[in-house]
Amino acid sequence: MGRKEMIAMLLAGGEGKRLGVLTKDVAKPAVHFGGKYRIIDFTLSNCTHSGIDTVGVLTQYQPLELNRYLGIGSPWGLDRRDGGMAILPPYVKKKGGDWYKGTANAIYQNMAYIESYSPEYVLIISGDHIYKMDYEQMLLHHKKCGADVTIAGIEVDWKEASRFGVMHVDDEDRITAFEEKPKVPTSNLASMGVYIFTWPVLQKYLTRDEGTRGSNHDFGKDIIPAMMKDGRNLHSYSFRGYWKDVGTIESLWEANMDLLEREPGLDLRDQDWRIFSVSPNRPAQYLSATAEVSTSLVNEGCVIEGKVDRSVLFCGVQSGVDSVIFESVIMPNVTIGAGAKIYRAIIGEGAVIKEGVTIGSPDDETITVVASDEYISNFHTLQEVELP
Repeated sequence: MGRKEMIAMLLAGGEGKRLGVLTKDVAKPAVHFGGKYRIIDFTLSNCTHSGIDTVGVLTQYQPLELNRYLGIGSPWGLDRRDGGMAILPPYVKKKGGDWYKGTANAIYQNMAYIESYSPEYVLIISGDHIYKMDYEQMLLHHKKCGADVTIAGIEVDWKEASRFGVMHVDDEDRITAFEEKPKVPTSNLASMGVYIFTWPVLQKYLTRDEGTRGSNHDFGKDIIPAMMKDGRNLHSYSFRGYWKDVGTIESLWEANMDLLEREPGLDLRDQDWRIFSVSPNRPAQYLSATAEVSTSLVNEGCVIEGKVDRSVLFCGVQSGVDSVIFESVIMPNVTIGAGAKIYRAIIGEGAVIKEGVTIGSPDDETITVVASDEYISNFHTLQEVELP
C-alpha cells in the first residue's frame, strides 16, 4: 500500500440512544437528514473535498443498514485500489477480540490498518455531526503550530456547553485546560470531536491507555487529559461555520428546520462543496391540483395532494387530499392518508399514517416521533413524544 501523509478514521459505531426509536434498528450515522442524505454523508463529503482518499469507517452498533449504504464508497470517490474506504468492525484476533470499549480503544484495535499506510498524521472524525469543513486547512494549522494534537473547536451556547468537552486556549490557540462534559462549564469553546494527531505520538498514548486499569479508553476522558498532564503541545483550530451535533430528537429536528431558512447557515446548494450521497433514483415529484407547498424541501418520488408547510420530505412520501404536514420531517416512503394532520413531528421511514389521524398539535411545541414502519390507525390521535 502507498504511503499517505494523513488518513482519516471515522467513528461510526454510535448507538444514538437519545434519538430513541429512530436508532432502534440503525446506527446514528445512518439516520436520514435533510431530505436527501444520511448524517454520515457530511463527514465523508468533507474528506472528499479535503483531498483525503483513505478513510477507515469504524462500525459497531446495528451496522447492517450503514454498511449497505456505504458500499465501496463510490458516491464519495472512495472506491479506489490505493486507499479508499475500509469498513472496520470489531473482529476476533489471534489473541482474542472484543467490542470497541471506547473511542480510543476503537482506534487502538485498528492500529495495524493505520500502520499499513505509514501516515504522518491521523484525522479522527465522527459520523454523527452536520457541518462542512476543510480538513486540509486544519492540517496546515497543525503543522504550523508543531502540535501533537489539534482539536477543532467551536463556540456553543453556554446552556449546551456541558454536553461537550470544553477548552481554554491562549492567544496562540494553545490549549491550556480541557474538561470533558463538565457539570458546570467554565468555557463555551467546545470540542467538535475532530482531532488531528501526529501519528507516532497518538500511537504511544493509545498503547499506554490500553494498559491503564480503570480507563474509559476515550479520547475526551483519557487520551487528551493524559497529553495535557504530560505537557504535550495541544492546539485548538477555530471553526466558525455551521456545526450541529444531531444526537437528540430536538437537535435533529432543529437542524432540518434550519435548512428551510432563505439563507441557511448550512448551504446545501453550494456547488463548490457538494454533499455527496447515494441517489434514490426515483421519478420526479408530483404535486396535484389540490397540493399546497410552501417553504419546504420535497424530494424526488413524492406524490403530494395535501398541504405541506415548513417541512422536509424525503423521497417516496405520499400525502392524501386535505392532509396537513407542518414543521415536520418525513423520512422516505411514508404514506399519509387523506385528512391526516401532522404537526412538529419526525416520521420514521416506511411509516403509514392512516386517514384522519392527528399527530401532534398546532399549539404544542413538543416534537412527536413515529418509529420506522409504524402503522398509525384510523381515529388514533398521537400527541405524546417518544424520547430516549
